[in-house]
Amino acid sequence: MKNKVLRSYATVILAAGIPLLGAQASSEIRLPHALSDHAVLQRGVPIHIWGWATPDTQVVVALHDQKIDAHADRLGKWSAWLQPESAGGPYTLTVTGAGTEGKLSVTDLLIGDVWLASGQSNMEMPLEGFPASNAPLKDGAAEIKSASHPRIRLLHIYAKSSDYPMNDISETWTECNPDTAKNFSAVAYFFGREISERENVPVGLIDAAWGGVPVDSFHSLDGLTASSAVLPALAGRAQFEKALADYPAIYAAEKREDDAAKAAGKPAPRHDWHPDGSSWLPSGPYNAMIAPLTGYSLKGFLWYQGESDTSTARAPHYFDLFSALIFDWRRQFAQGDLPFLYAQISSFNDGEGWGVVRDAQRRALALRGTAMAVTLDVGEAENVHPADKQTVGARLALAARHIAYGEGVAYQGPLFREATTQPGAMRVWFDHAEGLNTHGGKVEGFEVAGPDHRFVPAEAAIEGATVVVKSSQVPEPKYVRYDWQGIAPPSLYNSAGLPASTFTSE
Repeated sequence: MKNKVLRSYATVILAAGIPLLGAQASSEIRLPHALSDHAVLQRGVPIHIWGWATPDTQVVVALHDQKIDAHADRLGKWSAWLQPESAGGPYTLTVTGAGTEGKLSVTDLLIGDVWLASGQSNMEMPLEGFPASNAPLKDGAAEIKSASHPRIRLLHIYAKSSDYPMNDISETWTECNPDTAKNFSAVAYFFGREISERENVPVGLIDAAWGGVPVDSFHSLDGLTASSAVLPALAGRAQFEKALADYPAIYAAEKREDDAAKAAGKPAPRHDWHPDGSSWLPSGPYNAMIAPLTGYSLKGFLWYQGESDTSTARAPHYFDLFSALIFDWRRQFAQGDLPFLYAQISSFNDGEGWGVVRDAQRRALALRGTAMAVTLDVGEAENVHPADKQTVGARLALAARHIAYGEGVAYQGPLFREATTQPGAMRVWFDHAEGLNTHGGKVEGFEVAGPDHRFVPAEAAIEGATVVVKSSQVPEPKYVRYDWQGIAPPSLYNSAGLPASTFTSE
Protein backbone atom coordinates (compact mmCIF):
# COMPACT_ATOMS: atom_id res chain seq x y z
CA MET A 1 0.00 0.00 0.00
CA LYS A 2 2.88 2.37 0.89
CA ASN A 3 4.60 1.82 -2.47
CA LYS A 4 1.31 2.40 -4.30
CA VAL A 5 0.85 5.73 -2.50
CA LEU A 6 4.40 6.79 -3.34
CA ARG A 7 3.94 5.88 -7.01
CA SER A 8 0.71 7.88 -7.10
CA TYR A 9 2.46 10.85 -5.49
CA ALA A 10 5.27 10.71 -8.03
CA THR A 11 2.73 10.60 -10.86
CA VAL A 12 1.02 13.73 -9.55
CA ILE A 13 4.36 15.54 -9.22
CA LEU A 14 5.46 14.66 -12.75
CA ALA A 15 2.08 15.52 -14.21
CA ALA A 16 2.36 18.94 -12.62
CA GLY A 17 5.67 19.48 -14.35
CA ILE A 18 7.71 19.41 -11.14
CA PRO A 19 10.89 17.34 -11.51
CA LEU A 20 11.69 14.73 -8.90
CA LEU A 21 14.97 15.80 -7.29
CA GLY A 22 17.80 13.63 -8.57
CA ALA A 23 15.65 11.91 -11.20
CA GLN A 24 17.05 11.80 -14.73
CA ALA A 25 15.08 12.20 -17.93
CA SER A 26 17.79 10.19 -19.75
CA SER A 27 20.92 8.24 -18.94
CA GLU A 28 23.25 11.05 -20.06
CA ILE A 29 25.59 12.58 -17.53
CA ARG A 30 24.74 16.12 -16.47
CA LEU A 31 26.45 18.96 -14.66
CA PRO A 32 24.69 21.80 -12.81
CA HIS A 33 24.39 24.97 -14.88
CA ALA A 34 26.76 26.72 -12.47
CA LEU A 35 29.51 24.50 -13.92
CA SER A 36 29.21 25.80 -17.46
CA ASP A 37 31.54 27.12 -20.14
CA HIS A 38 33.35 30.34 -19.04
CA ALA A 39 33.01 29.55 -15.32
CA VAL A 40 35.57 30.53 -12.70
CA LEU A 41 36.52 27.89 -10.14
CA GLN A 42 37.87 28.96 -6.75
CA ARG A 43 41.63 28.80 -6.45
CA GLY A 44 43.54 27.51 -3.43
CA VAL A 45 40.80 25.22 -2.09
CA PRO A 46 39.52 21.73 -3.03
CA ILE A 47 37.52 22.05 -6.27
CA HIS A 48 34.04 20.57 -6.04
CA ILE A 49 32.58 19.04 -9.20
CA TRP A 50 29.17 17.40 -8.99
CA GLY A 51 26.26 16.32 -11.13
CA TRP A 52 23.94 13.50 -12.12
CA ALA A 53 24.20 10.27 -14.09
CA THR A 54 22.55 6.85 -14.30
CA PRO A 55 22.20 5.55 -10.72
CA ASP A 56 24.95 3.24 -9.47
CA THR A 57 27.40 3.99 -12.29
CA GLN A 58 30.94 5.34 -12.40
CA VAL A 59 32.04 8.68 -13.88
CA VAL A 60 35.56 10.01 -14.44
CA VAL A 61 36.24 13.70 -13.84
CA ALA A 62 39.30 15.36 -15.39
CA LEU A 63 40.57 18.95 -15.13
CA HIS A 64 44.00 20.33 -16.00
CA ASP A 65 46.43 17.60 -14.87
CA GLN A 66 43.98 15.90 -12.49
CA LYS A 67 41.69 12.90 -12.91
CA ILE A 68 39.40 11.29 -10.33
CA ASP A 69 36.62 8.69 -10.25
CA ALA A 70 33.17 9.31 -8.78
CA HIS A 71 30.21 7.04 -8.20
CA ALA A 72 26.57 7.98 -8.84
CA ASP A 73 24.36 6.95 -5.93
CA ARG A 74 20.93 5.32 -6.09
CA LEU A 75 19.39 8.69 -7.05
CA GLY A 76 21.97 9.35 -9.75
CA LYS A 77 23.86 12.03 -7.78
CA TRP A 78 27.65 12.05 -7.85
CA SER A 79 30.29 14.30 -6.32
CA ALA A 80 34.06 14.65 -6.79
CA TRP A 81 36.72 16.78 -5.12
CA LEU A 82 39.84 17.79 -7.00
CA GLN A 83 43.04 19.07 -5.44
CA PRO A 84 43.43 22.86 -5.08
CA GLU A 85 44.80 24.72 -8.10
CA SER A 86 46.59 28.03 -8.50
CA ALA A 87 45.10 30.86 -10.55
CA GLY A 88 45.25 30.16 -14.26
CA GLY A 89 43.50 28.78 -17.31
CA PRO A 90 41.68 28.53 -19.56
CA TYR A 91 41.10 24.83 -18.93
CA THR A 92 38.64 22.18 -20.08
CA LEU A 93 36.66 20.04 -17.65
CA THR A 94 35.60 16.61 -18.89
CA VAL A 95 33.24 14.12 -17.30
CA THR A 96 33.16 10.66 -18.85
CA GLY A 97 30.35 8.25 -18.03
CA ALA A 98 30.26 4.50 -18.10
CA GLY A 99 28.71 2.53 -20.94
CA THR A 100 26.62 4.59 -23.33
CA GLU A 101 26.56 7.76 -21.24
CA GLY A 102 29.34 9.35 -23.27
CA LYS A 103 31.55 12.30 -22.44
CA LEU A 104 30.70 15.84 -21.34
CA SER A 105 33.12 18.75 -21.82
CA VAL A 106 33.03 22.25 -20.34
CA THR A 107 35.48 24.71 -21.85
CA ASP A 108 37.16 28.06 -21.16
CA LEU A 109 37.29 27.56 -17.39
CA LEU A 110 39.47 29.88 -15.30
CA ILE A 111 40.85 29.30 -11.82
CA GLY A 112 40.60 32.43 -9.69
CA ASP A 113 38.37 33.98 -7.00
CA VAL A 114 34.59 33.65 -6.90
CA TRP A 115 32.36 36.14 -5.07
CA LEU A 116 28.61 35.74 -4.54
CA ALA A 117 26.76 39.09 -4.52
CA SER A 118 23.21 39.28 -3.19
CA GLY A 119 20.68 41.58 -1.54
CA GLN A 120 17.96 43.83 -2.91
CA SER A 121 17.70 46.55 -5.54
CA ASN A 122 20.85 48.52 -4.77
CA MET A 123 22.84 45.34 -5.36
CA GLU A 124 20.62 44.40 -8.30
CA MET A 125 20.95 47.83 -10.00
CA PRO A 126 22.85 47.18 -13.26
CA LEU A 127 25.31 49.30 -15.20
CA GLU A 128 22.45 50.57 -17.32
CA GLY A 129 20.66 51.72 -14.16
CA PHE A 130 16.90 51.57 -13.72
CA PRO A 131 15.67 53.77 -16.59
CA ALA A 132 11.99 53.14 -15.83
CA SER A 133 12.50 54.43 -12.28
CA ASN A 134 14.60 57.45 -13.31
CA ALA A 135 17.60 55.93 -11.52
CA PRO A 136 20.62 56.19 -13.81
CA LEU A 137 24.12 54.97 -12.97
CA LYS A 138 26.86 57.56 -12.68
CA ASP A 139 28.75 57.59 -16.01
CA GLY A 140 26.70 54.57 -17.05
CA ALA A 141 27.23 54.79 -20.82
CA ALA A 142 31.00 55.12 -20.46
CA GLU A 143 31.17 52.28 -17.94
CA ILE A 144 29.25 49.94 -20.24
CA LYS A 145 31.42 50.86 -23.22
CA SER A 146 34.60 49.95 -21.32
CA ALA A 147 33.28 46.76 -19.73
CA SER A 148 35.42 44.26 -21.66
CA HIS A 149 37.42 42.18 -19.18
CA PRO A 150 38.45 38.70 -20.39
CA ARG A 151 39.52 37.64 -16.90
CA ILE A 152 36.16 38.56 -15.32
CA ARG A 153 33.25 36.16 -15.74
CA LEU A 154 29.61 36.78 -14.86
CA LEU A 155 26.81 34.51 -13.64
CA HIS A 156 23.54 36.44 -13.45
CA ILE A 157 20.82 34.58 -11.57
CA TYR A 158 17.50 36.27 -12.23
CA ALA A 159 14.83 36.83 -9.58
CA LYS A 160 12.82 33.74 -8.76
CA SER A 161 11.25 32.00 -5.79
CA SER A 162 10.59 28.40 -4.80
CA ASP A 163 8.70 26.56 -2.06
CA TYR A 164 11.64 24.19 -1.55
CA PRO A 165 15.45 24.28 -2.10
CA MET A 166 16.28 23.75 -5.77
CA ASN A 167 19.33 21.74 -6.88
CA ASP A 168 20.03 23.71 -10.08
CA ILE A 169 19.61 27.05 -11.80
CA SER A 170 18.85 27.75 -15.45
CA GLU A 171 21.47 30.49 -16.01
CA THR A 172 25.07 29.92 -17.14
CA TRP A 173 28.36 31.84 -16.99
CA THR A 174 29.26 34.45 -19.59
CA GLU A 175 32.33 36.46 -20.43
CA CYS A 176 32.35 40.07 -19.21
CA ASN A 177 31.72 42.45 -22.11
CA PRO A 178 29.46 45.47 -22.73
CA ASP A 179 26.50 43.27 -23.72
CA THR A 180 26.62 41.06 -20.62
CA ALA A 181 27.79 43.68 -18.11
CA LYS A 182 25.08 46.27 -18.83
CA ASN A 183 22.43 44.14 -17.11
CA PHE A 184 24.71 42.93 -14.32
CA SER A 185 25.01 44.28 -10.76
CA ALA A 186 27.01 47.50 -10.91
CA VAL A 187 28.28 47.17 -7.33
CA ALA A 188 29.49 43.61 -7.97
CA TYR A 189 31.05 44.60 -11.29
CA PHE A 190 33.00 47.55 -9.85
CA PHE A 191 34.14 45.37 -6.96
CA GLY A 192 35.26 42.56 -9.29
CA ARG A 193 37.07 44.92 -11.64
CA GLU A 194 39.05 46.36 -8.73
CA ILE A 195 39.91 42.95 -7.27
CA SER A 196 40.96 41.48 -10.62
CA GLU A 197 43.31 44.38 -11.26
CA ARG A 198 44.69 44.63 -7.72
CA GLU A 199 45.15 40.90 -7.09
CA ASN A 200 46.02 40.02 -10.69
CA VAL A 201 43.68 37.02 -10.76
CA PRO A 202 40.60 35.94 -12.72
CA VAL A 203 37.40 36.85 -10.88
CA GLY A 204 34.02 35.16 -11.08
CA LEU A 205 31.01 37.23 -9.99
CA ILE A 206 27.62 35.71 -9.18
CA ASP A 207 24.75 38.23 -9.13
CA ALA A 208 21.80 36.79 -7.16
CA ALA A 209 19.93 39.91 -6.02
CA TRP A 210 16.23 40.80 -6.06
CA GLY A 211 14.82 44.29 -5.52
CA GLY A 212 12.50 44.77 -2.54
CA VAL A 213 13.41 41.52 -0.80
CA PRO A 214 13.53 41.57 3.03
CA VAL A 215 16.49 39.94 4.74
CA ASP A 216 14.61 36.84 5.89
CA SER A 217 13.58 35.89 2.35
CA PHE A 218 17.23 35.01 1.81
CA HIS A 219 17.39 32.75 4.88
CA SER A 220 17.14 29.02 4.44
CA LEU A 221 14.19 27.44 6.23
CA ASP A 222 16.77 25.86 8.54
CA GLY A 223 18.01 29.35 9.35
CA LEU A 224 14.52 30.70 9.98
CA THR A 225 13.82 27.94 12.50
CA ALA A 226 17.24 27.92 14.18
CA SER A 227 16.50 30.66 16.70
CA SER A 228 13.48 32.29 18.29
CA ALA A 229 15.17 35.65 17.59
CA VAL A 230 13.98 35.51 13.97
CA LEU A 231 10.34 34.77 14.78
CA PRO A 232 9.29 38.47 14.66
CA ALA A 233 10.10 38.40 10.95
CA LEU A 234 7.55 35.67 10.42
CA ALA A 235 4.99 37.66 12.41
CA GLY A 236 5.64 40.66 10.18
CA ARG A 237 5.29 38.42 7.15
CA ALA A 238 1.89 37.27 8.38
CA GLN A 239 0.67 40.87 8.47
CA PHE A 240 1.91 41.41 4.93
CA GLU A 241 0.19 38.29 3.63
CA LYS A 242 -3.14 39.43 5.03
CA ALA A 243 -3.07 42.29 2.53
CA LEU A 244 -2.30 40.15 -0.53
CA ALA A 245 -5.94 39.36 -1.22
CA ASP A 246 -6.67 43.09 -1.46
CA TYR A 247 -3.85 43.81 -3.92
CA PRO A 248 -6.05 43.80 -7.06
CA ALA A 249 -8.43 46.27 -5.44
CA ILE A 250 -5.52 48.40 -4.17
CA TYR A 251 -3.95 48.60 -7.63
CA ALA A 252 -7.35 49.45 -9.17
CA ALA A 253 -7.92 52.25 -6.63
CA GLU A 254 -4.46 53.69 -7.27
CA LYS A 255 -5.05 53.65 -11.02
CA ARG A 256 -8.31 55.55 -10.56
CA GLU A 257 -6.48 58.13 -8.44
CA ASP A 258 -3.73 58.46 -11.07
CA ASP A 259 -6.28 58.86 -13.87
CA ALA A 260 -8.21 61.48 -11.90
CA ALA A 261 -5.05 63.47 -11.21
CA LYS A 262 -4.04 63.33 -14.87
CA ALA A 263 -7.49 64.45 -16.00
CA ALA A 264 -7.30 67.39 -13.59
CA GLY A 265 -3.82 68.33 -14.78
CA LYS A 266 -2.31 67.55 -11.39
CA PRO A 267 0.82 65.50 -10.52
CA ALA A 268 0.23 61.81 -9.94
CA PRO A 269 -0.28 61.05 -6.23
CA ARG A 270 2.42 59.16 -4.36
CA HIS A 271 1.45 55.58 -3.50
CA ASP A 272 2.92 53.22 -0.97
CA TRP A 273 5.37 50.66 -2.32
CA HIS A 274 3.89 47.16 -2.60
CA PRO A 275 6.33 44.25 -2.37
CA ASP A 276 6.13 41.30 -4.72
CA GLY A 277 4.36 38.42 -2.99
CA SER A 278 6.79 35.75 -4.20
CA SER A 279 9.84 37.77 -3.17
CA TRP A 280 8.46 37.94 0.36
CA LEU A 281 7.82 34.20 0.53
CA PRO A 282 9.70 32.84 3.57
CA SER A 283 12.96 31.37 2.22
CA GLY A 284 11.55 31.53 -1.34
CA PRO A 285 14.38 33.53 -2.98
CA TYR A 286 16.95 31.55 -1.00
CA ASN A 287 15.51 28.26 -2.24
CA ALA A 288 15.63 29.26 -5.91
CA MET A 289 18.64 31.58 -6.11
CA ILE A 290 21.09 30.56 -3.35
CA ALA A 291 20.46 26.92 -2.45
CA PRO A 292 21.55 25.59 -5.88
CA LEU A 293 24.96 27.26 -5.37
CA THR A 294 25.83 25.86 -1.95
CA GLY A 295 28.09 23.22 -3.51
CA TYR A 296 30.14 25.88 -5.30
CA SER A 297 33.44 26.93 -3.68
CA LEU A 298 33.70 30.69 -3.03
CA LYS A 299 36.13 33.35 -1.89
CA GLY A 300 33.36 35.21 -0.05
CA PHE A 301 30.02 37.02 -0.04
CA LEU A 302 28.95 40.56 -0.97
CA TRP A 303 25.68 41.93 0.45
CA TYR A 304 23.69 45.15 -0.05
CA GLN A 305 20.24 45.04 1.52
CA GLY A 306 18.16 46.50 4.33
CA GLU A 307 15.94 49.16 2.81
CA SER A 308 12.91 46.84 2.91
CA ASP A 309 13.46 46.25 6.62
CA THR A 310 13.29 49.90 7.74
CA SER A 311 9.63 49.87 8.79
CA THR A 312 8.93 50.38 12.49
CA ALA A 313 7.72 46.77 12.71
CA ARG A 314 10.85 45.23 11.17
CA ALA A 315 13.80 47.54 11.89
CA PRO A 316 14.20 46.60 15.60
CA HIS A 317 14.75 42.97 14.60
CA TYR A 318 17.26 43.57 11.81
CA PHE A 319 20.37 42.83 13.89
CA ASP A 320 19.08 39.38 14.82
CA LEU A 321 17.90 38.65 11.30
CA PHE A 322 21.04 39.87 9.57
CA SER A 323 23.38 38.10 11.99
CA ALA A 324 21.36 34.92 11.56
CA LEU A 325 21.68 35.19 7.77
CA ILE A 326 25.48 35.41 8.00
CA PHE A 327 25.58 32.33 10.23
CA ASP A 328 23.09 30.55 7.99
CA TRP A 329 24.96 31.11 4.71
CA ARG A 330 28.28 30.10 6.21
CA ARG A 331 26.68 26.91 7.52
CA GLN A 332 24.93 26.11 4.24
CA PHE A 333 28.06 26.62 2.12
CA ALA A 334 30.15 24.68 4.69
CA GLN A 335 33.41 26.43 3.80
CA GLY A 336 34.26 27.93 7.18
CA ASP A 337 33.80 31.59 8.07
CA LEU A 338 33.85 32.92 4.52
CA PRO A 339 34.37 36.71 4.35
CA PHE A 340 31.02 38.49 4.48
CA LEU A 341 31.34 42.06 3.17
CA TYR A 342 28.34 44.35 3.06
CA ALA A 343 27.25 47.87 2.22
CA GLN A 344 25.47 49.84 4.91
CA ILE A 345 22.23 51.31 3.57
CA SER A 346 22.59 54.92 2.51
CA SER A 347 21.01 58.28 3.28
CA PHE A 348 17.38 58.59 2.17
CA ASN A 349 14.34 60.65 3.12
CA ASP A 350 12.36 57.87 4.75
CA GLY A 351 12.24 58.17 8.52
CA GLU A 352 14.08 56.95 11.59
CA GLY A 353 13.99 53.23 10.74
CA TRP A 354 16.95 53.83 8.47
CA GLY A 355 19.11 54.76 11.45
CA VAL A 356 18.00 51.64 13.33
CA VAL A 357 18.97 49.38 10.42
CA ARG A 358 22.27 51.17 9.78
CA ASP A 359 23.21 50.77 13.44
CA ALA A 360 22.22 47.09 13.36
CA GLN A 361 24.54 46.63 10.40
CA ARG A 362 27.34 48.35 12.33
CA ARG A 363 26.83 46.04 15.30
CA ALA A 364 27.01 42.98 13.05
CA LEU A 365 30.72 43.76 12.61
CA ALA A 366 31.16 41.87 15.89
CA LEU A 367 30.94 38.70 13.78
CA ARG A 368 34.30 37.37 12.63
CA GLY A 369 35.31 37.92 9.02
CA THR A 370 32.89 40.77 8.33
CA ALA A 371 33.43 44.30 7.02
CA MET A 372 31.09 47.16 6.12
CA ALA A 373 31.24 49.82 3.43
CA VAL A 374 29.59 53.00 4.73
CA THR A 375 27.62 54.74 1.95
CA LEU A 376 26.10 57.76 3.73
CA ASP A 377 28.01 60.24 1.58
CA VAL A 378 26.77 58.82 -1.74
CA GLY A 379 23.08 58.77 -0.80
CA GLU A 380 20.40 60.87 -2.47
CA ALA A 381 17.54 62.20 -0.36
CA GLU A 382 14.83 61.54 -2.95
CA ASN A 383 16.33 58.53 -4.74
CA VAL A 384 16.56 55.18 -2.97
CA HIS A 385 18.93 54.02 -5.73
CA PRO A 386 21.94 56.37 -5.58
CA ALA A 387 23.80 56.77 -8.88
CA ASP A 388 27.30 56.40 -7.45
CA LYS A 389 27.84 52.66 -7.30
CA GLN A 390 31.54 53.04 -8.15
CA THR A 391 32.29 54.28 -4.64
CA VAL A 392 30.35 51.42 -3.06
CA GLY A 393 32.20 48.81 -5.13
CA ALA A 394 35.56 50.44 -4.37
CA ARG A 395 34.92 50.47 -0.60
CA LEU A 396 33.85 46.82 -0.64
CA ALA A 397 37.05 46.05 -2.56
CA LEU A 398 39.09 47.81 0.15
CA ALA A 399 37.37 45.60 2.72
CA ALA A 400 38.15 42.49 0.66
CA ARG A 401 41.78 43.46 0.32
CA HIS A 402 42.06 43.58 4.11
CA ILE A 403 39.70 40.78 5.20
CA ALA A 404 40.13 38.26 2.37
CA TYR A 405 43.57 39.07 0.97
CA GLY A 406 45.42 40.12 4.12
CA GLU A 407 46.62 43.50 2.87
CA GLY A 408 47.42 46.22 5.38
CA VAL A 409 45.14 48.82 3.81
CA ALA A 410 42.79 51.25 5.52
CA TYR A 411 39.40 49.76 4.76
CA GLN A 412 36.95 51.12 7.34
CA GLY A 413 35.73 54.56 8.32
CA PRO A 414 35.58 55.71 11.97
CA LEU A 415 33.61 53.22 14.06
CA PHE A 416 32.04 53.96 17.45
CA ARG A 417 33.94 52.33 20.31
CA GLU A 418 32.48 53.93 23.45
CA ALA A 419 31.09 57.15 24.91
CA THR A 420 32.22 58.60 28.23
CA THR A 421 30.62 61.35 30.24
CA GLN A 422 32.21 64.56 31.47
CA PRO A 423 30.70 67.71 32.97
CA GLY A 424 27.95 68.89 30.60
CA ALA A 425 29.16 66.82 27.66
CA MET A 426 30.03 63.42 26.28
CA ARG A 427 33.22 62.29 24.61
CA VAL A 428 32.91 59.77 21.79
CA TRP A 429 35.82 57.42 21.09
CA PHE A 430 36.33 55.75 17.71
CA ASP A 431 38.31 52.97 16.11
CA HIS A 432 39.76 53.56 12.63
CA ALA A 433 39.89 57.28 13.50
CA GLU A 434 43.40 58.18 12.38
CA GLY A 435 43.31 61.76 11.10
CA LEU A 436 39.69 62.36 12.11
CA ASN A 437 38.39 65.31 10.07
CA THR A 438 35.31 66.91 8.49
CA HIS A 439 36.53 67.49 4.92
CA GLY A 440 36.63 71.19 5.74
CA GLY A 441 33.06 71.50 6.96
CA LYS A 442 31.52 71.54 10.41
CA VAL A 443 30.70 68.55 12.56
CA GLU A 444 27.03 67.69 12.04
CA GLY A 445 24.62 64.87 12.76
CA PHE A 446 25.23 64.41 16.52
CA GLU A 447 22.43 64.22 19.09
CA VAL A 448 22.46 63.72 22.85
CA ALA A 449 19.87 62.56 25.38
CA GLY A 450 19.52 62.37 29.13
CA PRO A 451 18.07 59.46 31.14
CA ASP A 452 14.72 60.02 29.41
CA HIS A 453 16.25 58.92 26.03
CA ARG A 454 14.82 62.01 24.30
CA PHE A 455 17.46 63.04 21.76
CA VAL A 456 18.06 66.63 20.67
CA PRO A 457 20.56 68.07 18.15
CA ALA A 458 23.95 68.79 19.69
CA GLU A 459 27.11 70.77 19.08
CA ALA A 460 30.21 68.70 18.40
CA ALA A 461 33.93 69.32 18.06
CA ILE A 462 36.80 67.06 17.08
CA GLU A 463 39.55 66.61 19.67
CA GLY A 464 42.24 64.30 18.34
CA ALA A 465 40.66 60.93 17.61
CA THR A 466 37.55 61.77 19.66
CA VAL A 467 34.49 64.02 19.37
CA VAL A 468 33.11 66.08 22.28
CA VAL A 469 29.33 66.51 22.09
CA LYS A 470 27.04 68.76 24.17
CA SER A 471 23.72 70.61 24.18
CA SER A 472 22.36 73.33 26.44
CA GLN A 473 19.04 71.45 26.45
CA VAL A 474 20.63 68.40 28.09
CA PRO A 475 22.85 69.55 30.99
CA GLU A 476 23.73 65.97 32.01
CA PRO A 477 23.81 63.91 28.80
CA LYS A 478 23.84 60.14 29.10
CA TYR A 479 23.46 58.94 25.51
CA VAL A 480 24.81 60.08 22.15
CA ARG A 481 24.10 59.11 18.58
CA TYR A 482 25.24 60.11 15.11
CA ASP A 483 23.52 60.34 11.69
CA TRP A 484 20.41 58.61 12.98
CA GLN A 485 17.79 60.11 10.68
CA GLY A 486 16.95 58.86 7.20
CA ILE A 487 18.76 61.78 5.60
CA ALA A 488 22.13 61.79 7.32
CA PRO A 489 24.71 64.55 6.78
CA PRO A 490 28.07 62.73 6.70
CA SER A 491 30.68 64.93 8.34
CA LEU A 492 33.24 62.66 9.96
CA TYR A 493 36.01 61.01 7.94
CA ASN A 494 39.40 59.51 8.69
CA SER A 495 42.61 60.26 6.84
CA ALA A 496 41.81 57.51 4.31
CA GLY A 497 38.73 59.50 3.23
CA LEU A 498 36.29 56.91 4.61
CA PRO A 499 33.14 58.15 6.39
CA ALA A 500 31.97 57.35 9.92
CA SER A 501 29.02 55.03 10.48
CA THR A 502 25.69 55.75 12.07
CA PHE A 503 25.72 54.67 15.75
CA THR A 504 23.96 55.05 19.05
CA SER A 505 25.44 54.55 22.52
CA GLU A 506 22.11 53.36 23.94
